[in-house]
Amino acid sequence: MTTSLFAGERPDRPEEACAVFGVYAPGEDVARLACFGLQALQHRGQESAGIAVGDGDTILIHKDLGLVDQVFDEEELAHLKGDIAIGHTRYSTAGGGGWKESQPHVSAIDDELIALAHNGTLVDTAPQRAWLANEGVQLYGHTDSEVAARTIGVDIRRAGRIRSGIKLMMQQLHGAYAIVLASPTALYAFRDACGIRPLSLGRLPNERGWVVASETCGLDAVGAQFVRDVEPGEIVKVSSAGLESEQGIEPAKRAFCIFEYVYFARPDSVFDGEVVYHARRRMGRILACEAPVEADMVLGVPDSGVPCALGYAEKSGIPYGDGIVKNRYVGRTFIQPTQEMRQMGIRIKLNPLPSMIRGKRLVVIDDSIVRGNTSKKLVEMLRDAGAAEVHLRIVSPEVMWPCFYGIDTDTRDQLISANLSHDEVCRHIGCDSLAFISLDGLHEAIHSDHDGFCDACFSGVYPVAIPGQLRQKACLDAVSGDGPLP
Repeated sequence: MTTSLFAGERPDRPEEACAVFGVYAPGEDVARLACFGLQALQHRGQESAGIAVGDGDTILIHKDLGLVDQVFDEEELAHLKGDIAIGHTRYSTAGGGGWKESQPHVSAIDDELIALAHNGTLVDTAPQRAWLANEGVQLYGHTDSEVAARTIGVDIRRAGRIRSGIKLMMQQLHGAYAIVLASPTALYAFRDACGIRPLSLGRLPNERGWVVASETCGLDAVGAQFVRDVEPGEIVKVSSAGLESEQGIEPAKRAFCIFEYVYFARPDSVFDGEVVYHARRRMGRILACEAPVEADMVLGVPDSGVPCALGYAEKSGIPYGDGIVKNRYVGRTFIQPTQEMRQMGIRIKLNPLPSMIRGKRLVVIDDSIVRGNTSKKLVEMLRDAGAAEVHLRIVSPEVMWPCFYGIDTDTRDQLISANLSHDEVCRHIGCDSLAFISLDGLHEAIHSDHDGFCDACFSGVYPVAIPGQLRQKACLDAVSGDGPLP
């Protein structure tokens, strides 16, 4: 479903927190490579962008609010010269925006600087903040990324090795993270023990260097060949000594975020041997079997709903049609709207083709329903364009539980399916019928190299225990910390 366009509005489906990118390539224009990689990953965050470069002696950085091509131009890139670059694009959760929270985060460790970029959320930073204060470490912001960087710094001072500091952070902080870190002379990449957030490793042609990115499409953008995924709990280091790897923390039960396949990732990305596009097409085919309906045309809500709709049409035999046009030149904006503009809602981003849908019974395929408001506007828009019936089919199960691992749904009161019955949700949205894929059906659609997924937003089963303060805020008292719903 489409993201919100206006300041203060929460989007109608989960939003990814950010993207990370890193490159070690002596003699190459690493800042430009990072810029291209971030542009390929722009879908994961549109509120700020930043690049930090290690030049052998220090860290150079530029970051600002805005899209990648708004933050960087030729002049800025010309100032970022070095052998190592890390980059970040950010989508902030509610109340967490602003330049101070943009990344990469830079920390001084005695006379040396490190830069860190993080995708995910650490769930237990309050005790660690107290621990850092006891160690005499001052924190200047409110992000968990700063807590991670300062924790690494404490052990670097003790042991003199960055990897030792990374291990300490991985032992003391829990949650979801895919992190890239740059020192003046080396690139590091590491991932949480469950592998909740994605991180891929690739190599530039002719052995010119190494690249890490949140998705393989980031590798493709700079011509890097995918090598493998960074493993859960693994630390990868790239320097003049080459590529080195060690286990920073013992891997736990695999729990890759299943929503990466449903919505977050670009369709051309590959996770654990599975092409996202093919998984989405299978979701549509399975949904057609689980929730058939008599209709004249299948529509997909751009962009993630389109391959799912093609799969639904293929299996059901109902023709697919391009009945919704997306304006691809509208990103997130903070222009204050009038009330009239708010009522127009998603028309700025999506517009129906009345000549295609007038008088027809439509099956509309979308990726998710979280708050329900945009789904309601979509149905109204299609009826205004002349649709005879609107049957909404969703290729994810009902979102019933909040996410604490880097997605912006942190309380149950935001989730329409957690507060209304199925029939009430259908009436609220105004569609003729509503159906969601089953959780078993979603798992069946994904043919990855493993079967370990985090589906907590659907099942309430959290792979990393949620601290009491967060549980209370999210109204999770009825849910055991890391077990299934009663």
